Amino acid sequence: MYQFFVEPSQINIETKKVVITGDDVNHIGHVLRMKQGEEIAVSNGIDSKEYRCAINTISDTAVTCDLLFIKEDGLELPCEVTIFQGLPKADKMELIIQKNVELGVSRIVPVTMKRCVMKLEDKKIDSRVQRWNGISEAAAKQSKRRIIPEVTRPMSFKEAIKYASDMNVKLVPYEMSEGMGRTKALIEGIKKGDRIAVFIGPEGGFDESEIEAAKEAGFEIITLGKRILRTETAGFTVMSWIMYQMEADD
Repeated sequence: MYQFFVEPSQINIETKKVVITGDDVNHIGHVLRMKQGEEIAVSNGIDSKEYRCAINTISDTAVTCDLLFIKEDGLELPCEVTIFQGLPKADKMELIIQKNVELGVSRIVPVTMKRCVMKLEDKKIDSRVQRWNGISEAAAKQSKRRIIPEVTRPMSFKEAIKYASDMNVKLVPYEMSEGMGRTKALIEGIKKGDRIAVFIGPEGGFDESEIEAAKEAGFEIITLGKRILRTETAGFTVMSWIMYQMEADD
């Protein structure tokens, strides 16, 4: 079943009507060639509800649907995971966003770190963030997510540390760290409702001063194993472990 995202204001519970606008109108009418009566799933990108609808009318500017029922099926992780990603080279960020969204991330924060090779020009930041959020939305649709994880504007390392300060679990995978048993214990200690920060270094890794700053701020410095992982692989690894931990008993 096809899924589409709308603004909360486009779902009217009282009248049982849902209106879809924007690029999805052309996609529904001309690409998918959907017809009156066909069912689709709609999400507002904020809560975990699926609004199951039947298409009523299709015009050049809007698709009007009849709301059939509301479904809450627990597709989202029962914890909130924010990946703080050291800015990588070239198009790696797009892959990082896509796969982390598929794995259940709640938010992605690009972070400028000392060993980042990529330097974003101020005039290009807005367009880059817009593109990143478009990739997040497409990945959310593909994986049947109920929310669209936000990709924020880039932050400095200091700003990111402060942003994550009140989160319950704060993890920093670091290639110089040891003790897989401790990493396992920290992952297994994650509970429903926890807010989790995971800091991932860029291609060159974390600078030692950044690790010291993270320690002083109460972050847990962990290992991901005996092998050195690429920056894109490290985030996927942590997200996969958290997903398994939170959904293993479902």
